[in-house]
Amino acid sequence: MPQTRVVVVGSANMDLVATAEALPRPGETRLGTDFVTVPGGKGANQAIAAARAGAASVFLGAIGSDAFGVTLRARITAAGVDTSQLRTTYGASGVALVMVNAEGENAILVTPGANTSLTDLTETELDAVRDADVLVAQLEIPVETVTQAAVAARAAGTRVVLNAAPAVGLPPELLAAVDVLVVNENEAQAYTGRGREDPHALLDLVPRAVLTLGAQGAWYGDRDGAAVHVPAVTVDTVDSTAAGDAFTGALAVAWGEGRDLVDAVRWASAAGAACVRQLGASVSLPHRVEIDQLYVSAP
Repeated sequence: MPQTRVVVVGSANMDLVATAEALPRPGETRLGTDFVTVPGGKGANQAIAAARAGAASVFLGAIGSDAFGVTLRARITAAGVDTSQLRTTYGASGVALVMVNAEGENAILVTPGANTSLTDLTETELDAVRDADVLVAQLEIPVETVTQAAVAARAAGTRVVLNAAPAVGLPPELLAAVDVLVVNENEAQAYTGRGREDPHALLDLVPRAVLTLGAQGAWYGDRDGAAVHVPAVTVDTVDSTAAGDAFTGALAVAWGEGRDLVDAVRWASAAGAACVRQLGASVSLPHRVEIDQLYVSAP
């Protein structure tokens, strides 16, 4: 079977990750336990996730001219992602300040830096989108850029997976180009006002939707009448930071390889579970063998 080609258009950040027994409240200072610096950003994470899950992964994004940018490019490339079209913009790279408590819950503050400069995709970048089997996008870059990529993908017959995070206004032309929408409970609530109690409301926006539910698994539905709850794989959680990115990257790979979407969601759920067992976003993204091991033991 030919290797699935996944193109990810999105953000790249340097994650500064600190752990503590509990997250500080506003105005409170707490002593932490560990600190690591790892590449992150939803775009870079999902590109790495797709590569480790078995795809030929191409990343379209922007990094700064600072030391973080040099490290980001090197580490994303080392993870097996094609970064030949990754832009470098004068100034600061995106940075995420990540705090993780003893239960693996996190609080994240992102300063986008160079990510805001990812506008007006070139014909070369758009050709990469058109040549892909699946386009994956998120919303940590200008929504106009996501729309441009998605419209080009739709016109070329490339499938479009949109992880609509963080929640922002979605232009009608973007929604019209989306094949599968992936959101968590907070994002579903923001887009539909219904959240977990009525995930079918997402199908008013797009033809197929996945609602991720953390430790409760995921819900998949489509306009053909499918409505399936996929239980989570039980693991010991260390850091949940990139679980959604592992899920989305693996979902794109599985769908691109020809799995039906319900099975693709099951495999993606195994990827999300595999991710939370280690601290740090991109370093915790699982390889295909890890996903398969949890998939065969999934409920």
